[in-house]
Parts: sequence; C-alpha cells; structure tokens
Amino acid sequence: MRPRLNLIVLGVRDVARSAAFFEALGWPKAATSHDSFVKFDLGGVVLAIQPRDAFARDACYAEVQGSGFAGIALAYIARHPDDVPRVLDKAVALGAELVKPATTNAWGVAGYFRDPDGHLFEVLYEDGWQFDADDNLVV
Repeated sequence: MRPRLNLIVLGVRDVARSAAFFEALGWPKAATSHDSFVKFDLGGVVLAIQPRDAFARDACYAEVQGSGFAGIALAYIARHPDDVPRVLDKAVALGAELVKPATTNAWGVAGYFRDPDGHLFEVLYEDGWQFDADDNLVV
C-alpha cells in the first residue's frame, strides 16, 4: 500500500458558512458536494466539511463538543515568506481567529489561525520544503 493522505474531514457547526469561508480563500468546491458534505480539491488531497454532530455520531462519539487542544493542525506551506502574513490576514478578514501572527523562527516563518469552527491551521514558509512541477509537496 502506498502511504498517502487522501481526505481530511472536519466537523463544523454551519456547513454553508464554512463552505463560503473556504471558497473565499480561493479553494475550489467540488461539483459532487452537497448541503451536508462539501468537498474541496486541494491538489490531490480533499478537505471535506460536514455537520459536527453528524460526524461525531458517525465516529461513535457520544460527546460532540470537545475541549482544549485537539492535537491536529492542517498546514499550508507558502512559496515565499511574505505569503505567510498575507494568507493569515486574508483568513482573519474572512472570520478566522489569529492564534499566532507570522513569526520568524529558526526554520522560516510561521503563524496560526483558527477557522470559524475552531480548527487549527498553520501557515508556514521554510526553505527546506520542495514542490514538483505540478505544485505537489515533495517529502
């Protein structure tokens, strides 16, 4: 089996609001989406959003609302260090919460935002990340 990540599913409070947020970020919504399961093509990986309570029931969780740090962040790797604050600013303008502003660190520039449903996203730039001709991350 080839190791890969195909689908990231996020449970959200309001699917329509979240879909509008991601579309405003410029992410293409898949034509096969519907009101309770919206998919975004992220170049070989799909981000799907669905109602949080339905997702919890499907995963056999009795409690829908969690608390504290979930231990997961989705990451966007920028092509240039100046893109990090630009992407963070755009997300905040669309309703995200800035968790950590673009900050220079030992390996590049990084910052975090939480989307309108509290999911953590990192926006980062590092010289070490490489992309192929099709803009796929090469690890």
